[in-house]
This record gives sequence, C-alpha cells and structure tokens, in this order.
Amino acid sequence: MIRFLHTADWQIGTQFGQFEPDEAAHLAQARFDTVRRIAEEAAARNVDAVLVAGDVFDLQTVSDTVIRRLFAALQAFSGAWIMLPGNHDAALVESVWTRAQRLDCVLPNVRLVLEAGVVLLDACRCALLCAPLTQRITYDDTTAFFDSTATPPGYHRVGLAHGSVGGILQDGIDSSNPIAPTRAASARLDYLALGDWHGHLRVDERTWYAGTHEQDRFRANEPGFVLDVTVSDPGAVPQVAAVRVGQYRWHRWDETISVPTDVDALKTRLAELGANDVLRIEVGGTAALADAEALHVAVEQARARVRALRADLGSLHVLPTADDLAELGAQSGYLAKVVARLRGLQEDAQADPQEARRAAEALLLLARFQRDQRQRDSQAAPPAQTRERQQPEAPREGAPA
Repeated sequence: MIRFLHTADWQIGTQFGQFEPDEAAHLAQARFDTVRRIAEEAAARNVDAVLVAGDVFDLQTVSDTVIRRLFAALQAFSGAWIMLPGNHDAALVESVWTRAQRLDCVLPNVRLVLEAGVVLLDACRCALLCAPLTQRITYDDTTAFFDSTATPPGYHRVGLAHGSVGGILQDGIDSSNPIAPTRAASARLDYLALGDWHGHLRVDERTWYAGTHEQDRFRANEPGFVLDVTVSDPGAVPQVAAVRVGQYRWHRWDETISVPTDVDALKTRLAELGANDVLRIEVGGTAALADAEALHVAVEQARARVRALRADLGSLHVLPTADDLAELGAQSGYLAKVVARLRGLQEDAQADPQEARRAAEALLLLARFQRDQRQRDSQAAPPAQTRERQQPEAPREGAPA
C-alpha cells in the first residue's frame, strides 16, 4: 500500500497587485503558512510522500529570501517531497530551481525533478513517472513517454505532470501544455497527479488535479485543498479524499438592487463575512438615497472585518425619494435643481456611463455634506432652555423700571 498527499500550484511569490499593499502582504504570507499546514498534515497522516505537481513558484525571479522561506516551510514533514517544475517555474538552464541549489537551501528529503524520467521510492515500492516542464509552453504531450516506460515489477505506477487535459479544461487554463485524457489508462498508471488547474478536480477515477493550496482567484472551482491518496495494491483503484488546508475563501458577488429588501439582504450577507474572507463586489441597479448610503456604510464596515476587499458600487443609480429630498432640504430652490440635474444624468440612457457614475457619487456626497452641516449647526446653537434664560425679565409690578 502507498499513501501520499497530492498538491500543486503553490505560486509562491504571487504579488496580488489588485489589492492594497497591506492586504496583498497578508495574502502572500498565507501561501507560506498553508505550505506549513500541508507539512503538518503529511506528518500527522504518516504519508509516504508529498507530490507537488508544478508551479511551486509563481515566477523565476522571486527573491532569494522567498526561496529560502519556501524550503524552510517544509520542515514539519521529514518524509519525501517530490517537486515538479510547471509552466511558471519551468526547469530552464538557469531557473529558480538552479538558484535554490546554489543557495544550498533544498532539504535532503526534497527531490527536485528537473528532467523527465522515473523516480523510485523503494521504501513504499512506488515508481513515479515524472514529466517536468522545461519551458513555459509546450505543444507536445510531455507525458507520452509514460506509455512505453518500464518500472520494476510489483511497484505502483504513479504519474506526475503539469498541463491541460484535452477536452477537460477549455476555459481559463493557465497554459496550453497538453496532456492526453487517456494517459492514466494507456500508461497503466495507478494514479496521475496533475497541476495547472487551480481547483481540485476529478478527471477520472485515476486522474486528478489537486488545485492550489491557497485560493488566489475569484473563481468557484474548489481551491484550498490537498488530496490524500491511498492505493492498496498495484492496479487497485485509488481512494482519494480532499483535505481542506486553505486559510482564505474568496467570493465574487455581482449584485443588482431593485427594491429596498435587496439592500437589506445584501447588508445581512456582508455582516456574515469575517477575517478569513476575501471579497470582490460589484453592485448595480437602482436604490433610494438612504438605501444607497446604508449600503456604502455596510461595505466599508465589511472592509474592516475581511482580509481583503475590492468594491465597485459605481453602477448603482441613486434616485432620491420624497423623504430623501425632505431630509436633504432639497424640495425647492437651488439645491432642488442640483438634485434634479444629478438624477437626470443617471436616468438619461444616452448619457456617458462615467457621468452617471459621478452623478451618483455626487448625490451621496451631497447627502453627507447636508447631514454633517445640520449636525454642526445643532451643536453650535445653544439649547432652548439657555435661550429662554437669556431673555430679559419683565419688570415686576411696583419695581423700578
């Protein structure tokens, strides 16, 4: 029997430039923390090896410090680590892998597979057929040699590769590196461990993508797992269990506001988010001024709780109601004309969308300004009782005037 963890697409060194610097720093750190969690899981489960199916690093140009930190994160598991270059960290003549070797930071139990071939794990009678990428993009199936490659009798045959299974990953694939969908069968593999797709995915009973260990995109494809794989005997169907290790959950919400209850429902969902959530939210539709203000406040309150947030409420049209106008003091006069003009910019189908966006923002700013001004006025005015005491007293009867 063999048992191993299958993982891939760690993308160590990812920059997360779409977020604020402090948010990006936390997301980048999580990728190291989750590697440590994988090492702890491997030790706790007493597996024979951890197979990393490519894209350990996001770039060839990551710093020496990043390289050292990655290998230091593996220390909790003293068993075999098998690392395969992918399209982001291909085994070029000069690569992140050759730099790691020069830095002398690769642990003794870590095997870097920089050339295609077979790696034998004799202790568990397993032959790993490995197809590392030696360039970022290939047009030939690098796993083709698996079919004709002999392995010792009685050894498990496990494939390790990075690329796109034909007919399976047509949308949003990271690279065009092709892998035949029948490879596990034609090469008589017990299991084919793949990387490149960032979610864990069953291709067939012997072919699996592990997905990235820590989610890095707004895509609902089941990231944040490692696969715990057990094969009882050579030729047996593998038993595969997904084990969640990821720290953060990424959400993408595209919302349309039509009625006030839509705002209430969205505020409730926002309130449920916490420190392990990353959110991208875009809101369109139409809302009364008070509802739009409440939604903006709810988004900013969520920003204070979640790990990272990108929000775009610019497509939400703000249309003040009669109550809103009364609250603004904009029922007549110049202010009423300003509000009417801003409403018109949003309702005009021929208007520039950017003008409509700015009009909605102006209405919200106007409401905030009016509210702040009334608050300042109320704080500056003396209380009613004080004003009454300041009035001159009427002379008493018989008193000198």
